[in-house]
Amino acid sequence: MSRFNAPDSAASNMTPKSILSVNAGSSSVKITFYTFEQPPKAVANAQISGITAPPATLKYTRGSTNHKEQLKEKLSTPQDAFKFLLQRCFSDPNLSEVTSTDDLAFICHRVVHGGEYERSVVITNETYHHLEKLEDLAPLHNFSALEIIRLCRKELPSVKSITFFDSAFHQTLPDYVKTYPINQDTAKANGLRKYGFHGISYSFILRSVAQFLGKPVEKTNVIAMHIGSGASVCAIKEGRSIDTSMGLTPLAGLPGATRSGDIDPSLVFHYTSEAGKLSPASTKEMHISTAEEILNKKSGWKALTGTTDFAQIAVENPPSPEHKLAFDILVDRILGYIGNYFVKLEGKVDALVFAGGIGEKSALLRKTVIEKCQCLGVAIDASANDKGPSDDQTVMDISKGDGSGPRVIVCQTDEQEMSVSRDKSEI
Repeated sequence: MSRFNAPDSAASNMTPKSILSVNAGSSSVKITFYTFEQPPKAVANAQISGITAPPATLKYTRGSTNHKEQLKEKLSTPQDAFKFLLQRCFSDPNLSEVTSTDDLAFICHRVVHGGEYERSVVITNETYHHLEKLEDLAPLHNFSALEIIRLCRKELPSVKSITFFDSAFHQTLPDYVKTYPINQDTAKANGLRKYGFHGISYSFILRSVAQFLGKPVEKTNVIAMHIGSGASVCAIKEGRSIDTSMGLTPLAGLPGATRSGDIDPSLVFHYTSEAGKLSPASTKEMHISTAEEILNKKSGWKALTGTTDFAQIAVENPPSPEHKLAFDILVDRILGYIGNYFVKLEGKVDALVFAGGIGEKSALLRKTVIEKCQCLGVAIDASANDKGPSDDQTVMDISKGDGSGPRVIVCQTDEQEMSVSRDKSEI
């Protein structure tokens, strides 16, 4: 019996099974419990943020109940946070659906980098060791998720774990898009190619927008933008990813809160002579070069403005020239990808879609981007844009015009829900 089980867990076998979705980052862990049905319905979710910058903060939502508190407990790893969240949820007397691990049918883990995996996989000895090898390819992005998968294998062996990969959606990239012009023997031996990420989000966006437009997924063409602290753009043609801004890792493409995005590759060697050495942030299990740490953790709009909060940057009257510069840089890079992908889609674009925390919340960013894209036949309704989608509104059309051009849409993406909404035959 797992030590996560509550003392009265025997009664749990009388209740229907639930699905647990886990999304682990370097400084946060989020879990959501869903009903085991189609479509799944969220029962409760809990999140701990600030693991690397204590005190950690807990957010807990169950039905109409919302709770937030700073934690006194020392939670220094994703595993610590995951254990705490499970115990907190299992001990809630009002959460009768999940009182112990006995109530879980599956645990669905979001993993950023899946290498060549084209779809979700059940964790077995073989798939687990394959994912271990990918940690060297994506140490900053896979480590936290693998830490929790390790914990589940050890302490919850009776509950099946399934991994869903951000890279899987982009397995349809053409060879000429995903291939880097370097020695191909070396590239293939080391898995060096464009993979693309945010794929779970793009799957949700595609499905939701196609349904909203009344079109089959396989006939839907969109330019989707997942704009958050990590940001990317994806060109989707006939329901398939044909290009995306991120590459071998999530570092490529758009700048983010602490990521540089695209730079001249030689820049980092002029930045520091220590670029190829291991960063002090490395551990025995996780090897991070100084270059990776600088470009992933010490760049982006934080390096320009001192803040990772884009709400302080996307304002009509920015507090400093640096804030305006950070905003203008992001807009410029987004425009570059929209123009690129509009041409690749031969102008046959059903919609430009804004998603992600910033894409969904920043009316100023949406307004600025669309105003600069007017030559593509897009326009925005100022009132609808300012209002934005309500909490229960997955897709909102903020277009203005007769509908002859691409629609402008806001989609409130849900990576957690997408990870558990697959047909049960897949898992």
